Amino acid sequence: MSSTQQLEHIILGCVKANRESQKEFYKLYFSFSMGICMRYSNNYLEAEEIVNDSFLKIFKSIHNFQAAYQNTEASLVGWMKKIIIHTAIDSYRKNNKPFTLEQIGDNHLNLFDNDESSIDKMSYKEIIELVQKLSPTYRTVFNLYVIDGFKHEEIADQLGISVGTSKSNLAKARINVQKMLKQTNIKLYEQRKAI
Repeated sequence: MSSTQQLEHIILGCVKANRESQKEFYKLYFSFSMGICMRYSNNYLEAEEIVNDSFLKIFKSIHNFQAAYQNTEASLVGWMKKIIIHTAIDSYRKNNKPFTLEQIGDNHLNLFDNDESSIDKMSYKEIIELVQKLSPTYRTVFNLYVIDGFKHEEIADQLGISVGTSKSNLAKARINVQKMLKQTNIKLYEQRKAI
């Protein structure tokens, strides 16, 4: 049996609510799901809760999944990613109070570009740790815009905020990331100097 046939067999088992198929599916996609959820959460336990909520939603609606591409797994991963991100947004809404901030001019939106070389030198784990240090509000907008490619209009709609507030939060998130990158560079410089 090919890997595509095996995956389709697991999906069919999940459609039939077969526990073994669901367990296999969970094992296959736990790491993928956790990678997304860690970007939106404060810690591992919170991310794990979002992952589990996501899988519940996935299992409830897997009968609606239709491969949009010839590659079943690529279609499945894209379909799952949408569910996971929306579950993370739901978790954010549930755990955080509504927020409003004044709009910052668009001239602040390019601040992040100067530190590309700093972030290029960081591992994925270091980048995730950096993003997790942002407040939940800034982290959510940053992830949705920078990493997941949402437009400000979509973010505003998803979070129940204005477009200006979305832009403002992104600008402030970028400023905070820039400050954290500078602190990281200073620490690295001091460590090298001490050697």
